[in-house]
Amino acid sequence: MEPRTRIVRYAAVCAAALLLCAGPTATASAESTPSPDPLAGRLDAYWTPARMAAALPADTLKGTETGTPASSAAPAVDGPRPGEYIPPSRSFDGIPQAGTFFWTDAAGTGRTCSGSVVHSPGRDLVLSAGHCLKGYAGTSPKRHLAFVPQYHDSLKPFGIFPVRTDGVYVPQEYYDLGEHAGAAYDFAFAVTDPNQDGTRLEDAVGGVRLLTGTGYYHVPVRMMGYPAGAEKPLECWSWTTRWDSDDPADPGTFPRIACDAFVGGTSGGPMLVPWPGGWAVIGVIGGYHTGGNTPQVSYSAYFGSATRSLYDAAVGGAPPAGPHPSDGF
Repeated sequence: MEPRTRIVRYAAVCAAALLLCAGPTATASAESTPSPDPLAGRLDAYWTPARMAAALPADTLKGTETGTPASSAAPAVDGPRPGEYIPPSRSFDGIPQAGTFFWTDAAGTGRTCSGSVVHSPGRDLVLSAGHCLKGYAGTSPKRHLAFVPQYHDSLKPFGIFPVRTDGVYVPQEYYDLGEHAGAAYDFAFAVTDPNQDGTRLEDAVGGVRLLTGTGYYHVPVRMMGYPAGAEKPLECWSWTTRWDSDDPADPGTFPRIACDAFVGGTSGGPMLVPWPGGWAVIGVIGGYHTGGNTPQVSYSAYFGSATRSLYDAAVGGAPPAGPHPSDGF
């Protein structure tokens, strides 16, 4: 089949998936709305358009390398293969179920990473990458940590949702092994409090379904992420394949996806597949070399039993794991 024909057919599949998933996905809860959290009001005032625009990426190495192997005989590397087709990305206004975290680091500098709202009994859960949120588990100070769904053009269309005290869940294996040796555990969940109007997150924007144990090969996949400093998020239609790490410092097997222009700030962004009534998430940008060293290729930790166990801990309110005191978080 000619390359042009493959691309045309692939575009048709993507268009069909968009039509399948069109329509509202937020579902109103029959339960009473919790009272507003005063912290949400303070965070709304703190995160001005200027501060949000100036926030730096937490994933400073994502997409910083360029180039491809010199030849097909070269060893496997983190990045595009010679002659590989890289689907383009585009800026858009986003979807309600995806957004970005904002916080200040220990030096007071604004930081940002991407995330997505996943269905949960408490209607309050955000999925992201472990290397984005690893400093906030346990009793670590939150430092203005909050989630803004569908952030774009300096707007907070659904308000701002504080991350709950002791509400960040990162696998203990990720703390114990570190972000390289523990690359296969690079995922995290954050439990949020209501926004300044007292509305729970999923009541405001809906959520996507968390899928685990579904393998490495998915098509079509709609990947999203928020490049730091950009006014709008990116989206790209592509497909995932299996990648066995060639780097002993970052062991594991990861879903791999080619999509152009995914740079710092996009870590934690979801890899979505069409699902009845909306979307399901099968990965997030993170894992092998914390999500990919080049802007053209990204990776995710595989979503399996460890991901499901972490989800269960988050929705069940179990005490979160945390770094060892000597780690200095």
